[in-house]
Amino acid sequence: MAIKETDLPDEAATRALGARLARALGAGDVVRLEGDLGAGKSTLARALIAALTGFEEAPSPTFTLVETYESPDFALWHFDLYRLEKPEEVYELGLEEALDGGAALIEWPQRAEGLLPADALTVRLEIAGAGRRAVMEGNEAWAARLKKAGIA
Repeated sequence: MAIKETDLPDEAATRALGARLARALGAGDVVRLEGDLGAGKSTLARALIAALTGFEEAPSPTFTLVETYESPDFALWHFDLYRLEKPEEVYELGLEEALDGGAALIEWPQRAEGLLPADALTVRLEIAGAGRRAVMEGNEAWAARLKKAGIA
């Protein structure tokens, strides 16, 4: 169910959305970041990581496939599944460990389709003219949390 659609006219707006999204994140959560190459997934992820952990220079896990960060309350695992050959490889990267007291931010989640929790929040970024558009989909609990974080 679509919770919120928002225009992101520039990179600053994408970073601001990532920072607000960090306020809604908790242990056990999965955020699916979807979108074509260049849609802004890494920009949003870096802003979320910085807001949650204070780590300003988060590298993209394109080659390492996963990076972990400690926040005051839980570990954040940032996955990039673009190079996975089989969905089950997500377990080799530590998905179960990530969700055991931590949270997961997953770029290219469709590479692990069917293996991710059904209650994940999906943030789909689309190129819209010179800017971007974010479409957020999730359950009613996510809708309430995003509203509290100033998003929906």
